[in-house]
Amino acid sequence: MTGHIYRDVILEHVRLFRGAMGAEFLFMDNNTRPHRANIVDECLQSEDITRMDWPAYSPDLNPIEHVWDMLGR
Repeated sequence: MTGHIYRDVILEHVRLFRGAMGAEFLFMDNNTRPHRANIVDECLQSEDITRMDWPAYSPDLNPIEHVWDMLGR
């Protein structure tokens, strides 16, 4: 998938959900290359769609990582 295809696929769906959610809408995707392509960033900005910051990897967002540490892996 390319950034162009990703943009075309998500745009109509994101517009619908944003319309239903209103000002509280926050778009979440991940950090794969098509999702972070400049064309996607520009499109979301032009549509005034806020994207959630998503860390590349964060064990704090994955509670099982703390359990493994307690169990001594």
